[in-house]
This record gives sequence, structure tokens and C-alpha cells, in this order.
Amino acid sequence: MALPTKYRSFRRATGELPHAITPSQETLPERIGPNDLLIKIHAVSLNYRDVAMLHGKYPVPVIDRGVPTSDCAAEVVSIGSAVRRFEKGDHVAPIFDINNLSGEDDASMRALGGDVDGVLREYAVFNEEVLVQLPKYLSWEEASTITCAGVTAWNALDFPSAMSHGRSALLQGTGGVSMFALLLCRAAGLTPIITSSSDEKLESIAKLFPEARGINYKQHPDQVSEITRITNGKGVDVVVNNTGVGALITDIGSLRQRGGVVSLVGFLDGFKADWDPSALMAMMGKAARLKGIAVGSKLDYQALSKFLEEKEVRLDSLIDRTFSFDESSQAFDYLYSGKHVGKVIIKL
Repeated sequence: MALPTKYRSFRRATGELPHAITPSQETLPERIGPNDLLIKIHAVSLNYRDVAMLHGKYPVPVIDRGVPTSDCAAEVVSIGSAVRRFEKGDHVAPIFDINNLSGEDDASMRALGGDVDGVLREYAVFNEEVLVQLPKYLSWEEASTITCAGVTAWNALDFPSAMSHGRSALLQGTGGVSMFALLLCRAAGLTPIITSSSDEKLESIAKLFPEARGINYKQHPDQVSEITRITNGKGVDVVVNNTGVGALITDIGSLRQRGGVVSLVGFLDGFKADWDPSALMAMMGKAARLKGIAVGSKLDYQALSKFLEEKEVRLDSLIDRTFSFDESSQAFDYLYSGKHVGKVIIKL
């Protein structure tokens, strides 16, 4: 296959908020480094952070005119002379944080689509250290959902320890992390409880995941009482907090009596809270853990991929809607509208 000299991408515009994403033309390098691989990107999966950057709601600075998005599924089309771990035709993806290989790396985060150019482009070059093999039984669209949402859900559910003692997990919202977590709960035998303000969304989830219990938080503002009722007084083992710090005290109240975990994942409701800091002492009474989730490492990614293959987990039910590459702006708008249940995909 002859490679082109030019390829298409999208980049964030500058100026007044909200920013747009605009098409751009890039030049393919004439040669790559000995440890680099050239990949052809087949599908991209969107996350809330991608649109938050455009609307001034992302808490971390990002590079001007950067290529957005972190999640993709790609094919190796050229390899450097010293590469031994990959071959042409391999299905691969770069990890979310290219400085996080083991989970103990002493380096600040460098996240794709934020302070490093992302993957909303036809081709990209990455060092082999930051690439992982994708499960080949998955379609390009399915595999593109793993990098951020999948690895985040894996860590937020406290795998692999969750499989040994877990009973139930509380998932906030119906976005990509929660939907991926539903599949992991099913594969591991955990009982999921999921929240939404939309009965329609909860009904659609119930059709796909009849084992899940849904809570409309507008109809049940006392979440702790409802969780206590659903779990017969036991509480949940893990809370996957996608909304932010405002919900932490309620989350702690929803946990089992000893040893539960609140995983702080997102910031959908912003960065403020109206509770007294002394309320955090409830964590001591329950011997609970508050776990900050920054997606995960390359090792986490590989562990999740192995789990998916062993359990033969299909990810097609995660996909809410697929857009073409030329429709990338519409895909971003659709995600920001909040109408989706699961993942929004861009097919290249």
C-alpha cells in the first residue's frame, strides 16, 4: 500500500469560547525513527473531556491548535528498524497518558488530545513504548472505546480486587465510562446500579442490561436511602463518581459498612461542593478509600485487554452513534448535547 504524502486532521480553533474544531492538512514524515511506528487510524471514540476543552470546562491547560481526542483504534502500516514488538497489520492504540507506563512512573501527565496532539487524524507516529495491542476480535469501532473510558472504568471498579470480594457498584450517569463499567460488571459477576435523570435512558439500559438497577436521581434525591433499599441494607462496594466532588458525601453514605471505595473519575457537575469538610470523617468510620482516577497506565490497559479477551466481551452495545470523519464537528456537538447513551464514534 502506497502511503500518501499528506493526510487530514482536525485541530482546535483559538479565539472566543466555545472553540470549534477545524479541518487541517498535515504532512506525513518521509521517515520515522528506529523505535517508532506509523499507524493508520480507523476509528476514534469521543470523551467528555474532548468537548469540555472546547467550552472552557477542562481544568488542565491544553496546547493551542492541538489535535483533539485520545481514543482510537489503528493499524500499523510502517515500523522503525529497531521495532520488535509489533508488525505491519497489527491492531494497536496509543495509551492515554504517554508518561504512564507502569503506574509508578515519576513523570507528570502528558495526555493525548490535551497537552499532546491527539488522534483525530488519519495517520500518526508513536514510539512503540506507548502503543498496546488491541483485541483483534473487536471491530475498529469497538476497540476505539477502550483507551480512556475502558481503562478508566477498569480502575474505577477497583479491578482486579473487585472480582474477589465485590457485590455491587454504583455508576453515575450513562456516559462512556458508566456503560463500559456495566459490561465489566456483567463479565465479573458484579451487580451494577446506574443513575440518570432520564427514565428513557434508564429504560434503554434495562433492555441491554436487565441485571442493572436504575435510579432516577430527580425522583429519588435521597440516594443513600434508595441505595440502602436496593442492596437490602448492605450498601455498594464501589462508587464510580463521574459527577465531581459535590457528590462525595452522598457517595460515602452509599458504601458498605467497611472497606468500600469511592473512585473520583469526572467533573460533570463542576468543581464546587456545599458540604462541610468535617463530613469526610465518615470515611474513617467506614474504613473507606477515596481513589483518584487518572485513567490508568499501559499495564492497566494490557490487563483490561487480557480480561476482555478471556471473557470474550463484545463492546458493540457501548456505541450510541457513529459519524464520518467529515462529520467530526457534528459528533462533538452531539456528545456535548448529552443525548447519547454510551460512546460516540468517528469512523475514518
